[in-house]
Amino acid sequence: MLPNTISKTITLEDGREIIIETGALAKQADGAVVIKMGKAILLATVVTKKEAGDGVDFLPMSVDYQEKFASSGKIPGGFLKREGRLSDYEILISRMVDRAIRPIFPDDYHADTNISITLMSSDEDVLPDCLAGLAASAALAVSDIPFNGPISEVRVAKIDGELFINPKPSDLEKASLELIVAGSEEFILMVEGEGDEVSEDEMVEALQFGHEEIKRHCKVQKELTKLVGKEEKRAYSHEDNDEALFEKIKTELYDSLYEVVSRQISVKQVRSDLTKAIKDGFVESLGEDHGYDERLIGRYFSKVHKEAARNFTLNEKKRLDGRQPDEIRPIWSVVDYLPSAHGSAVFTRGETQSITTCTLGTKLDEQMVDGAVLSGYNKFFLHYNFPGFSTGEVKPNRGPGRREVGHGNLAMRALKKVLPAPADNPYTIRIVSDILESNGSSSMATVCAGSLALMDAGIAIKSPVTGIAMGMISDSKTGNYTILSDILGDEDHLGDMDFKVTGTAKGITACQMDLKVEGLDYEVLKEALYQARKGRLHILDEINKTLSSSRPEFKPHTPRSYNMQIPKELIGAVIGPGGKVIQEIQKDTGATIIIEEVDNMGRINIFSNNQESMDAAIARLKAIVAQPEIGETYTGKVKNIMPFGAFVEFMPGKDGLLHISEIKWERLESMDGVLESGEEIAVKLIDVDKKTGKYKLSRKALLPKPERKDK
Repeated sequence: MLPNTISKTITLEDGREIIIETGALAKQADGAVVIKMGKAILLATVVTKKEAGDGVDFLPMSVDYQEKFASSGKIPGGFLKREGRLSDYEILISRMVDRAIRPIFPDDYHADTNISITLMSSDEDVLPDCLAGLAASAALAVSDIPFNGPISEVRVAKIDGELFINPKPSDLEKASLELIVAGSEEFILMVEGEGDEVSEDEMVEALQFGHEEIKRHCKVQKELTKLVGKEEKRAYSHEDNDEALFEKIKTELYDSLYEVVSRQISVKQVRSDLTKAIKDGFVESLGEDHGYDERLIGRYFSKVHKEAARNFTLNEKKRLDGRQPDEIRPIWSVVDYLPSAHGSAVFTRGETQSITTCTLGTKLDEQMVDGAVLSGYNKFFLHYNFPGFSTGEVKPNRGPGRREVGHGNLAMRALKKVLPAPADNPYTIRIVSDILESNGSSSMATVCAGSLALMDAGIAIKSPVTGIAMGMISDSKTGNYTILSDILGDEDHLGDMDFKVTGTAKGITACQMDLKVEGLDYEVLKEALYQARKGRLHILDEINKTLSSSRPEFKPHTPRSYNMQIPKELIGAVIGPGGKVIQEIQKDTGATIIIEEVDNMGRINIFSNNQESMDAAIARLKAIVAQPEIGETYTGKVKNIMPFGAFVEFMPGKDGLLHISEIKWERLESMDGVLESGEEIAVKLIDVDKKTGKYKLSRKALLPKPERKDK
């Protein structure tokens, strides 16, 4: 029996179409859709349990985005030749979908949920990441799973001064601003992107532009929901509540919690201890056989504490740690902290600290990217580590999780915008940020420390980059709101917005935003961006006191680089048969030599930690690629002796004939005893045969001509 396929189409302004289909594939999932754009096809499924697990009071949702190698006609690399764990690129897309989808579930929905998005067919003109959020939302829209959607995701790019939705990859290379924007019909939920030092006004304009397109996508999904008959969602009951207990906790503890908050204690642990003492005292007052659910006590206590903290900030326009809303915590920084690193820095802001290193490598150190859609090499990458001790937790190191990948990617996007052009930078650059303390945005600390480490290493960046995490607490009923600069970890939990912005003195280089409030006014958003700019510039002033520009010289132990260009036809001479020549030079000199063809020329990069080694390698290479000149004198080595003369290697790989008549001014009857194989002699290049290209050498031209004797 043929499947009953139902479809809807979204038409973009340039005429391209996005088709949403359901009813043909993966019908045992709670919801499944196929998204098509050109030849790109994504399958999205959602499955959720009917009941929540015992004691679960949150949404245990996982989002997995994966690109099948077969989608682009590739076979995976490695021994197993199959798709393995998600790549960093796939994790980043999974995170963006999760951040957009998670807020639209009801707060009391706690059933285990999995959303799976798979790229089944690729199209070189379509980037599938901007379709993943739409696919996930559409799968929910055709299911009976409760959610407050739909939502959609789009890519917004500014190309040649004009904004575009989901541009082609080839056009994206020229973009001065690129954002992934997710939202519902009513409000924006998530933003992630980068820019070439763009203004705050440009950023807001792009968000508004993207939101208008998102609204159209949401309307189409609602129509699809009606067509499949899934307007009525399943009933569920995942929370037990005790309103009397909640009122008791609020009545008895709200004032005490408000009083603790109003003390504006700057140390996180002291605030936590005082808050915990209030909770412990309340539980103790109930007696041993109080009969209340401990989990409900914890949930309600957190809810009342959050309300007290939010109200304090809204009412008093002050912070938990005593700062003003736009005030930045104390900052100190130092560079060259690790003497053996090529570049290093420590950046501390309040109770958040990063120690960051910059390592410079050769082309051989480039990161290979082997993906179904994206492949190639990265010359710049950043790794972010978040050990348990940074927050005082006992936690074993099990490698980076999705959070670490996401935070590292944000910092990488922020810094890559100020790196020298590839033609001016022969190095592979690796930044590593190790978070030593965290109470507030450690990813923004990574950006600041990364800027300092790059400058300490001597990389000529365009300008230092700093970053700041913004927050907001608002009351939708009264319209009252407070925008917070440099938020604490507690304020991130309490607030309605988490907004990270990075940039130079000139403009924004990257941003990441997650909203938890409906109907954020664009004027408020613009206000937040300008307050963020003020904070960024303050932090910039502080790090400039430590180091304001790149060091003019590399550290003594940093690999030096020397670039040469040679004619394409000489590449083979440098490499030699089976790589013999270049391997011998590297072995003899200790230098690392990279040769490649670029723009129809041979480009040679030489790297060495030792100047003597560098000079020796350069001399050997120059000797190979040097062109013989008639009239020049060379020191050659006798290779073969023949009855009519000798063949002499006068330059690496270049032999010439030293005829018997050119050895001495006197006439020689034979070559016996005249020269020895391997003997070094001075010769002069006297001619090059125009037909054969063979070289003619002379030794006698360098000897004084005997005086002619009178008869």
